[in-house]
Amino acid sequence: MMDLPCVQWQDHVAQKWTGLAPELKEHFTSLLEIDDVFKCALTLTTQDDLDFLQSISAGQSVQKDTVQAAKCREKGNSSFKTRDYTAAALHYSQGICFAPQSSQQLSLCYANRSAALHHLQHYQECLDDIDKALKNGYPSHLSHKLEDRRTQCLKHLFGGQNGKEDHHNLASKNHKGPDGVKAPSVDCLTCGICPQATVGFSPEKGRHLVAAERIAAGEVILNDRPYSCVLIPGMEEEKGKRGMFGIEHRCCHRCLTDTLCPVPCEGCSYSRYCSTGCQRDAWEEHHRWECPLGADLMVMGVMSQLALRVTLKAGLKNIQMAREPIRDKHTKSEPGCLKRESSESHSCRTNQPDPSASYFGGSYLSVFHLLHHLNRHSPALRFLSAVTAATLYLRLSKAGPPPPSWALSGPLGTNGQSPDEEGGNAHWSTELWLLGGAVLRHILQLRCNAQAILMLQDTGATNSPVQSSREIRIATAIFPTLSLLNHSCCPNTSLAFSTGASVDPLELDVSADFGESVAEHRGSARGVTVTVRAAKGITAGQEILHCYGAHSSRMVTKERQRLLQQQYYFLCQCEACTLTQEETEEGREGGQQPGVGGSQRQSGLLCGKCKASVKKSSVDKGTGFICSQLSCGHRLSSSEVSHRLREIRVDLEKAVDLMERERPDDALSLLKRAQCQSGLILAETHPVQGELADAMARAYATMGDWKNAASYLERSTVAICSQYGEDSIELGQQLFKLAQLHFNGGARGPALSVIPKVRRLLCLHCGPRCNELQELQAMEECLR
Repeated sequence: MMDLPCVQWQDHVAQKWTGLAPELKEHFTSLLEIDDVFKCALTLTTQDDLDFLQSISAGQSVQKDTVQAAKCREKGNSSFKTRDYTAAALHYSQGICFAPQSSQQLSLCYANRSAALHHLQHYQECLDDIDKALKNGYPSHLSHKLEDRRTQCLKHLFGGQNGKEDHHNLASKNHKGPDGVKAPSVDCLTCGICPQATVGFSPEKGRHLVAAERIAAGEVILNDRPYSCVLIPGMEEEKGKRGMFGIEHRCCHRCLTDTLCPVPCEGCSYSRYCSTGCQRDAWEEHHRWECPLGADLMVMGVMSQLALRVTLKAGLKNIQMAREPIRDKHTKSEPGCLKRESSESHSCRTNQPDPSASYFGGSYLSVFHLLHHLNRHSPALRFLSAVTAATLYLRLSKAGPPPPSWALSGPLGTNGQSPDEEGGNAHWSTELWLLGGAVLRHILQLRCNAQAILMLQDTGATNSPVQSSREIRIATAIFPTLSLLNHSCCPNTSLAFSTGASVDPLELDVSADFGESVAEHRGSARGVTVTVRAAKGITAGQEILHCYGAHSSRMVTKERQRLLQQQYYFLCQCEACTLTQEETEEGREGGQQPGVGGSQRQSGLLCGKCKASVKKSSVDKGTGFICSQLSCGHRLSSSEVSHRLREIRVDLEKAVDLMERERPDDALSLLKRAQCQSGLILAETHPVQGELADAMARAYATMGDWKNAASYLERSTVAICSQYGEDSIELGQQLFKLAQLHFNGGARGPALSVIPKVRRLLCLHCGPRCNELQELQAMEECLR
């Protein structure tokens, strides 16, 4: 779903819309061009709107604050005393971000963080912080502590070698570039589409990707970098992990690399980066104009900030060039828009094919031409988006002169005076309404074209011997190449994201097709990359598809179609959506998630008398199930099934809570009771059976009973395989945990038998360089 502005701003704009005169509402709703919608909103946006924005953003202050810096340092000291050096480093980093430049508080935070990093054996980073502490006025009477720490770090890094060799080895050990960022694991990083795929076009589907020849399962189809991305604040880790720090405290705000020692923005306390290189690039690209608006952007929501960021990066010249083909009639770029509801797959892309366009992260043209669906958004949402864009435009114009990338040929442009002429800011000419119009265009586009960047997050206990993880959304981005892919609820591709320099290369001969735009990516080792692989064999002529979120393994057809219609304005008729409604409704009432491999046609329920499977009753349609064995004929009501499932889930949730509080014995008692109940009505393939078995495996593993833990985890894989399929990443992740359990329990044979299965699935979906595969290899070498 689109990340809308905060509730207070939504309510404010909704009241503004309700209070509009009927003729103004009618006029606004009738506008067909984005430029006209923005200009209308600009005339309706007043100083009261700006004042209200300032009042609600006051609680999101991102100013430097010495008092806050001191508080963060004290929290860091508390964590340091309990030897939680990771949490201590993060608290000190937060203090560094709050501390004003060249303040003593800044030097103290750097010095304290150097101590935490030393204990974590991050010696080069420790040396860097020592230098920064001294540079920012660390008290001279305490400097001997830093010098002693420096000596210890140098001993760890260099040993007894001479200086030149030391520096050479330091570089090779840390694999760092000049800005302290890890160098790429390959000579060059190539973004683009593989030779086996080509860009196609049709009025129904718009631009889309098609296999030109057969693509084998696991092959890389494309690599892409985002044109822009925005980190999502407030995505906190599980309780007990790193002291409840949000993603925004631990990731670079430009390339999303995880870091314990971020480089702070010099102007605000919010933005931070993994290196001075990322800090500099972000400042030049967008942050110098975002920095004064930091609090405003936080209340305006992720999509508004991403839309502004895309516009600032593009600049006036690129936007003018992109607008050229549609200057006379914008709707000409969308000839197939009205046909989409009947198409089998969906494209949010422009229907105007441009053979000269390059589909890479640096291509603004391909971003500009994504469909915005202006007249499909509700009038209220259109008004909210337009007033938000107008308010941001006015706030930016009051913050100072326009960005250099928006400089005009004349002192006031070609169209006269500034829209804020009375306010005294004559640097913003009326020609710069293009900036606001572009922001509005991108806000509307992003509702259908934004891509969530997902990463695996460790959810196990800090010292857990078995990895437990879940996918979380850490950022929202716009990927020009990825946006070529249409939707399927049962896609033939798998997506994997990487940050920083950990990117799989895509070996392509692209120079003939894409020209110099690719060269811009070859030298860039920093940033986010998405890799799309074939999740199954794709034949020549077959369309390459990925899922927009509504997956057939997690959601029944009606729910998927409702969500896709609501957000993307099309009725999905993909292969998974052509199954009969009766089949999907049967799965819903049985508490069974729709899946693959036949599970969609089975309820996952058992007869209470003979333990045979049950099916939807044709006599009592909508009210219950009947045993599939004619000789039995036992019936189950829907209410009885729902009641029993609720009881089982209550016990399951209580047991999980007990495990979080380190009471695995009590948790196990509850789980055994729930399992007895579930065995009366649920087949082994039912998702709830899988969740119960997984929880029991976790409880036994916590108690060190590896054999029982492995036994129950094996049972959970039956349900996961039924729901997600035998080639799914979900099954791969579960089998990875099973390999860990066998390894920890010293079960050499079972471990060696499951490792190849895990390797195949992880290679298929994540590529040969993922961290789990390295751990598997280490386990295998040890066992052999």
